Amino acid sequence: MRPGEKCRFRRDPLEYIDNLCRSSATQAIRLPWGGYCVGDADLAQTLLRDPEYNTGKSRFFNELLPTRQTQVEVGHAVRNFLRASLPQYSAELGRAVAELPAVSRWPSAGNMLVHRCLANLLLHPGSTVRTRRLADQAARKGVFFHAPRTWQRARAEVLRAQLISALTEQVRNRRESPASEPRDVLDAVLGVCRPAEVTDRTAAELHLMMSRAIVVPISASLAWSVLLACLHHTSDTPWPWPADQIVRESLRYRPTPWMLGRTIPHPVDIGGVSFQPGELLSVSPYLMHHTEGQWTAPEAFRPDRWSEPDEHGHYVTFGAGPYTCPGAAVAQTLLTDSLNALIRNARLTVIGGDTRPVMAEGSVPRPFTLHRTPRCGGPDTTPQGGE
Repeated sequence: MRPGEKCRFRRDPLEYIDNLCRSSATQAIRLPWGGYCVGDADLAQTLLRDPEYNTGKSRFFNELLPTRQTQVEVGHAVRNFLRASLPQYSAELGRAVAELPAVSRWPSAGNMLVHRCLANLLLHPGSTVRTRRLADQAARKGVFFHAPRTWQRARAEVLRAQLISALTEQVRNRRESPASEPRDVLDAVLGVCRPAEVTDRTAAELHLMMSRAIVVPISASLAWSVLLACLHHTSDTPWPWPADQIVRESLRYRPTPWMLGRTIPHPVDIGGVSFQPGELLSVSPYLMHHTEGQWTAPEAFRPDRWSEPDEHGHYVTFGAGPYTCPGAAVAQTLLTDSLNALIRNARLTVIGGDTRPVMAEGSVPRPFTLHRTPRCGGPDTTPQGGE
């Protein structure tokens, strides 16, 4: 990518990809950093759902797991554990929000809020003190969340190696004395991964990857939900939308996933471009969620659209087709519960909000300041929402 393009991309990544789509002569958009992205929403939906482009192992797991079946089983095991643990998350959420400062800097404050509420589910309190301490440091010092400076990223690599070593020891000990029921995400992973197929170290790396895949998107999506709702409702009255509608619209308006890739299995022409086996073709959830004709007023932030069935287009925040995130419903519940806890009996306002994202772990809001002011007197009139 040329220097000028880098500057335009950093200034507003979504405007950049939108301009590429509008100026492309084909439905498969050439990306300056290599590869292609499908610009047409219906064609993109075909790419995500057609079995022809969704065979073999998911790229999400890299080469950590031996088969697609094992990938599916790990995803389901982690989802089922988190679904059963929702009451624990909600209990910790109440304590964490009560201790949140009246003025906090986001998205970093939201990152720590979400991690705190998930920490005991990722590694149960009976895990070694050293492992839990390293996991907490990993969330704070650039292993979970992207570190902006070079020296911070270098420090994060050292910390990551220490955490993997501690987790590997945990895996070894747990395999020698397995739990009867999963106590945390690590137990859920080990319940599926047999030692003959997945080494102790690989299981440790898998746990860290799954932990990041849980914490990071939820944190970013919660920050977007807070920011967008505050920017679009500035009066002193409670928000007029249920929390679940705010979350769904935020995930549509500013989806955290940047690109969803598929590997081309054989020579084929797609969108006016010829592809060879092994080439990567991506789908942009942002473009799909902002397609005229698919959505009513796609550039408008309208949480109430989710009560109107004719206003829904292709919604792919959690993917689509065979590789859809198995934890999509659980993630929606975690986000809705988190937002409800933040707005319950409180007024939220932001300073410095900007809807242009930063591309770090996907689409992340730029820093803003959140003021959370308790509402005095009267019952809780916050619209409630759930699945």
